[in-house]
Amino acid sequence: MQVAYLLYDRFTALDITGPHEVLNSVPDVESVFVGEVAGPYRNESDTLSLVADRSLDEVTSPDILVVPGGFGTRSLLEHEPLLSWIRAVDETSTWTTSVCTGSLLLAAAGLLDGRRATTHWLARETLASLGAEPVTDRVVFDGKYVTAAGVSSGIDMALLLVTEIYGPEMAQAVQLGIEYDPQPPHDAGAPEKAPKEIVELVTAVFTANEVG
Repeated sequence: MQVAYLLYDRFTALDITGPHEVLNSVPDVESVFVGEVAGPYRNESDTLSLVADRSLDEVTSPDILVVPGGFGTRSLLEHEPLLSWIRAVDETSTWTTSVCTGSLLLAAAGLLDGRRATTHWLARETLASLGAEPVTDRVVFDGKYVTAAGVSSGIDMALLLVTEIYGPEMAQAVQLGIEYDPQPPHDAGAPEKAPKEIVELVTAVFTANEVG
């Protein structure tokens, strides 16, 4: 089974590395990192690079597509070379997935029209404007389309995919292998839970980065 991880400039690292760590733990999975052209892509804080080993032209029929989020999504919402490729591989994929604002790219490609989907909480209005039906769930399945909310939820999404494809025992084995046992020090992982001043701070930071 081939899993294609899409890279572009200003992606969010955990959106890729989280699902990859889960799915790459399953036997007989081929992980492929792909970008518009082969080569390194910098994350949104310009502190880390991941390398696309293949260009879009070289990856035509992955079984699973994983599209990460990141501030770089905003400049790609009308970028046809990338959107056309997403549409093309979606024609034969078994699962088309996204993490965080990666769902904006799926929606911009026309794949989420009228479908329930999730994204980072600060991008729900944008997702709706692109034709999807935003929901607040952490992971959303709508047919073969699987979308995850912000950043860390990509790990949950990948474990649910493993459950769906291979069964709960395999998913439990992978979860134990990576020792995924979340115990956050603060109950502030959603805007409904975090203090108002923290929500306002994060909103301001994200807004500044989107336009920066």
